[in-house]
Amino acid sequence: MDIKGVCYDVGRAYSGYFLTRRVFEPATTRRELQIIRDDLHCNAVRFQGTDVGRLITAAADALKLGGLQVWLSPELFEKSREATLAYLVQAATAAEPLREQFPGQLVFCAGTESTLFTRGIVPGKTVNQRRANIRRPGLRSGPYAQELQAFLAEAAERVRKVFHGPLTYASTMFEVVEWSLFDCIGVDHYRNSKVKTATPRPG
Repeated sequence: MDIKGVCYDVGRAYSGYFLTRRVFEPATTRRELQIIRDDLHCNAVRFQGTDVGRLITAAADALKLGGLQVWLSPELFEKSREATLAYLVQAATAAEPLREQFPGQLVFCAGTESTLFTRGIVPGKTVNQRRANIRRPGLRSGPYAQELQAFLAEAAERVRKVFHGPLTYASTMFEVVEWSLFDCIGVDHYRNSKVKTATPRPG
């Protein structure tokens, strides 16, 4: 898989407010997609965002433009497991007609760093509280790894019922994921001074 791509934020909401792109203009997105393809010489784009309509609009424009594989990453923050699962199914259902129209060009991301951003996997009302609880026993050997696996297994099962293309999951470097649930391994590898020479080793 020879992919060079970028992440494109269509507007992510946290606690009901858009933290990032408050105004979404499809014409601007189309122009920026041309830049991504023609000037940056990318062949893929990962759309991240909360509003399903924005995600589908951006994905459709990228696929119609041609030359860009789409990785669709719907992100719902600070909601319950059940609400997040229902949201992923909604997004996957909306994405399926695009996958049918552009076979082999659409990958669906069934969750993003769920131990941090989905309530009910790790105890804590906030991300900081959940992060602190993760650190105490350590996620690899701690009690939350099984909770994550159960959530991801249900997410993959539900999404595959409505979306028939490849699935991935956007994990943190410290999450242990059963990657056999998915078709592609996806690790959010944030480069900084502590990990600038590190190679991610998922699973």
